[in-house]
Amino acid sequence: MDEIIHVLEQVIARLRTFQTPVETTTEPDSVEYPDTSMAWGAKVSSTFRDRVRWIGQTLSISPDDLMNCMAWESAESFKANIKNAAGSGAVGLIQFMPATARLLGTTTSELSKMAPEDQLNYVYKYFRPYAGKLKNLGDVYMAILWPKGIGKPDSYVLWSKGSAPTTFKQNAGLDINHDSRITRGECLAKIKEKALKGEQFRA
Repeated sequence: MDEIIHVLEQVIARLRTFQTPVETTTEPDSVEYPDTSMAWGAKVSSTFRDRVRWIGQTLSISPDDLMNCMAWESAESFKANIKNAAGSGAVGLIQFMPATARLLGTTTSELSKMAPEDQLNYVYKYFRPYAGKLKNLGDVYMAILWPKGIGKPDSYVLWSKGSAPTTFKQNAGLDINHDSRITRGECLAKIKEKALKGEQFRA
């Protein structure tokens, strides 16, 4: 019963996070940006890079942090149609879940048909509620994985075997020290590895 309540609280928190999208008056590709490089930049088009810069400037998110998270979520492919290997139904640059896609006014089917550059518009819509709140790589990744972890220290426990056994089991591979608890820091370990690798493709 405790776990069911825990899951329901998570769903309610995510629903409250999203607001009705308000269309922007400036398209991402209509603004000129300084020629600044970013992690993984060599893996994507110049238009993709410009739109990531626009998202970063508009929402106060580091382009490097966003690129590193998308590299992790998309298995370094940056493809709009890449599907979750575990069969969750998630798709795309930040692995949009079906319910999340509906909250953003679309579907995973439609998202998978988009060019990566166009899907970035939905990445922007997803992150918009967190504008100004994501101060580092960990915060950006928590916005995708577990928004309650935004702003928390790396010692913050996301799931434990005792309080959320099903969620813990699904993410047991992240329990690096095998103490039956998964912390924010443990979740970020793989992302930090991506960040180091991303420097090889800086452009």
